[in-house]
Amino acid sequence: MGAGDPAVGRRAFVVGAGAALLAGQVTVPNAQAAPADAQAAVVDGPLPDFHPALKAELTFPLAWGNSPLRDFRAWRRAARAKVEELLVVEREKHTPYAPEFTDRRQQDGYTAELVTLSLTRHERVRAALLTPDGPGPFPAVLLLHDHGAKFDIGKEKLVRPWYDDTRLASAQAWSERYFSGRFVGDELARRGYVVLCADALGWGDRGPLAYDQQQALASNFFNLGSSLAGLMAREDARAAGFLAGLDRVDGTRVAAVGFSMGAFRAWQAAALSDDLAAAAAVCWMTGLKEMMVPGNNTLRGQSSYYMLHPGLPRFLDFPDVASIAAPRPMLFFSGGLDPLFPADGVRAAHDRLRTVWRSRHAEERLHLRTWPDLGHVFVDRMQDEVFTWLDHVL
Repeated sequence: MGAGDPAVGRRAFVVGAGAALLAGQVTVPNAQAAPADAQAAVVDGPLPDFHPALKAELTFPLAWGNSPLRDFRAWRRAARAKVEELLVVEREKHTPYAPEFTDRRQQDGYTAELVTLSLTRHERVRAALLTPDGPGPFPAVLLLHDHGAKFDIGKEKLVRPWYDDTRLASAQAWSERYFSGRFVGDELARRGYVVLCADALGWGDRGPLAYDQQQALASNFFNLGSSLAGLMAREDARAAGFLAGLDRVDGTRVAAVGFSMGAFRAWQAAALSDDLAAAAAVCWMTGLKEMMVPGNNTLRGQSSYYMLHPGLPRFLDFPDVASIAAPRPMLFFSGGLDPLFPADGVRAAHDRLRTVWRSRHAEERLHLRTWPDLGHVFVDRMQDEVFTWLDHVL
C-alpha cells in the first residue's frame, strides 16, 4: 500500500481520533460526565471491579464432599462427565491411530524413533517415541511438555531431538534453564521406560505460534464450535491410550509426567483417562480462587486459553478435577519460590487433594511436596525423586 492509500488514511484517522479521545482531546456529542463517586469498572490486571463477588459465588458444588453423591465411583462418573461436557470437543471413538514410524536411531540404552499418528480425525501429529533395550514389555511414561511462551520446540523440550540440529540448540538451552541440562525423556528411557512425547497445537511441528496469537486462536476455536483447551485435553487422553496399547508396553503400568503446563496436562489426562495408572505433576497445582488475584500471571490471558474450560469453575476447582483420578498414585511438586503459584493456593489445593485421597484410605498414594528453595523449575534432584517414585508405583 502507498502512503496515499485511502484505507491507510482512514485507519490513521480512526487510530488518531481514538488516541485523542483517550487523551481527552476530543469532545463527544451528548457524552455524559461520569458521576463523581463512580468507580473504575476494570481493575487490577484486568479484573472486573466486582471480581470478589464472582469468586464468592464459586462454591464448587460438584466437588467430592460438596456433591450430594456419596458413592465415590458414582461421583467420579458424574464429575468426569461434567468435565468432558465442558471440553466442548467430543471424544474420538472410531478414528484409528494408524501409526507410521520413521527416523529410527539406536541411542545409549534405548532406541529413538518418530511416530506419526492420528490423535483426532482432523490432523496427524508427529511424536517422539523412545524404547529401552531389552525384550519388554516395559512400563511407560506419557511425557507432556510445558508452555513457557516458547513455541519453536515442544516435544524437544523433553526429548533430545536427534533429527534436527537447529531444534537441538534451542532444546539444549531450554533444558539448561529448567531441567539441569537433562532431557527428561531420555533419562526415563535409560531407566527402562517407554516414552511418548508429542507436540501440542502451536508448538514444534505444529507451530510455531506467536505469543500474542493465542487469544485469537482460542477465539477462533470457540467460533468454530470447538475449544483449544478441550482439543489439548482430548489429544493427551488419546495419546495415553495409544501408548498403553503398544505391544512393547505393559498397559497396566503407564504414567503421565509433566512440568508447568505439562503438569496441568498430566493430572488432567489422569482424570480423563483410565489408561493412566499414575501421574506426576511438577509446578502446576493451585486453588482457583487463590490464583485469580491481582498480579498473577494468569490474568494476562493469552496462555491461559490452553487451560481454560469455560463454565467448569461453576462446578469444580482444579484439585477437584485432579481428584477424579483418585485413588490412583499421584505426585504433585511445587516450588516455594514459584511466582506463578502463590503459596496459599498450593496449600489450599494440597489440602483438598489430601482430603480426597484420605477419604479413599489411600493417602499413602498421594505424594505432595513443596521445595522451599526452588522456583518454577524441574531440576535434577526433583527429577530423581520423580523417577524413584515412578519405580515404586508402577
